[in-house]
Amino acid sequence: MINFTPKKETIISAGIDIGTSTTKLIISRFSLMNTAGTTHVPRIEIVEKEVIYKSPIYRTPLKDSSTIHVSEIEKIIHKEYTNAGITSNQIQTGAVIITGETATKQNAKEMLHYLSDEVGDFLVATAGPDLEGIIAAKGSGAYEYSARSQKIIANIDIGGGTANIAIYKDSELLGTCTMHIGGRLIEFEGDRIRSISAPVQRLLESQGISLNIGDSKTSPGIQLVVQLMVESLSRVLKNEVNEIDQLLILGHTPNWKEEVDTIVFSGGIAECIYNHEQDKQAIAGYDDIGQQLAKELQRNERLQSFGWHEPIETVRATVLGAGTQTTEISGATIQVSPNDLPIKNVPVYNFNFQSDLQTGLEKFDEEIRKAINMYDASREGQNFALYISNLPYMGFRDIQKLSESIIQVMEKRPNPLLPIVLVLQTDHAKVIGQTLLAMGVRQSVICIDQVKVDHGDYMDIGKALDSGVVPVVVKTLTFHSS
Repeated sequence: MINFTPKKETIISAGIDIGTSTTKLIISRFSLMNTAGTTHVPRIEIVEKEVIYKSPIYRTPLKDSSTIHVSEIEKIIHKEYTNAGITSNQIQTGAVIITGETATKQNAKEMLHYLSDEVGDFLVATAGPDLEGIIAAKGSGAYEYSARSQKIIANIDIGGGTANIAIYKDSELLGTCTMHIGGRLIEFEGDRIRSISAPVQRLLESQGISLNIGDSKTSPGIQLVVQLMVESLSRVLKNEVNEIDQLLILGHTPNWKEEVDTIVFSGGIAECIYNHEQDKQAIAGYDDIGQQLAKELQRNERLQSFGWHEPIETVRATVLGAGTQTTEISGATIQVSPNDLPIKNVPVYNFNFQSDLQTGLEKFDEEIRKAINMYDASREGQNFALYISNLPYMGFRDIQKLSESIIQVMEKRPNPLLPIVLVLQTDHAKVIGQTLLAMGVRQSVICIDQVKVDHGDYMDIGKALDSGVVPVVVKTLTFHSS
């Protein structure tokens, strides 16, 4: 009997995090393998992830308080690619993310799209605060620890501008919250205050605290601000939000119901607590309230009532998550048009058949009109991915009926010649894709499965790999404001 050895395929991933205080990059190697065996439908999975290069930690270059210095960011990335011994065309997946207060800069969105073209033909995630928290929790080890411990874990990623909270139990996301808490919200120059952020200004006014640019860095008002931030964080973690906390919450209030057992800190402030980095001066040398914030976190009594778990990564948690945890692999039995890949920033519209094909098909036309009105209201030809979920068992005639309906509804798009992008919850991608082609569909077809998406998500789909699968990043495209 001949022993069959599954063939491994490797791809290179980049993670780039452009944060309020720091910018950093990692390069990873993913190993893919068919885990289903020779007698089953192929199932290609990522079986190994290896970080092969970590950049130094750079201070994020800004032209001024409201503008990112794009060319300097690009220089950093190209320099680190050279140091890693790779070129941009070797990058097949990964994520560029703009985090914290950097996402509020006036050219953040433009810079992101520019970089996605300039630093590699790879997949791009962006700056939604919820996404930041999720990625950081995976990079810090909190996500994995929630599965091992059976506890409810809160990962709090605190950088220069925001604290991104993600709550997990048994690897399931229970909720998120983002707060205006970070080291660079008050900055110093010499022994004087150089800048005070807008959220801190609102906090000061609400409490009647006098603190101004030019005041001494030893002003008692600074310590009062730090204490207010930490006390507010402790209340949010216990879901006891009051009026003061509303001033510091960015977006929605805490949306989990369970009581948190254990907290994990990551980000630059966690580095001030745990000192993981060898080059500590690159982190601690900044003139801001980071060190004071870290000390106050450690001595706050309400926070001490939680269990504390040390992260595996501090300041690099988000970039590690971006480079190693954002990519999914599609099913192996898919139908794609290679010339149309990669595609980026395609919004997802979810149509749930609720296990009833006929009733679903009767509503199909109306649902596609809703998708067009949602994503292409101005009729400019914006494409979308149709996620088809909860299909019933289907025979060949059912596949044909569904395919005919797909062709009919996709012709009603303002630009009907755009590729038909389908995501299937079940393993129907290849048969539906091939049926569409056999029916003479005039559009190209990208039909994938075994990827979890939801209504309102955005997708990037990379070029097909040798094993026949495609890398996919599912993300949010929210750019929050201060």
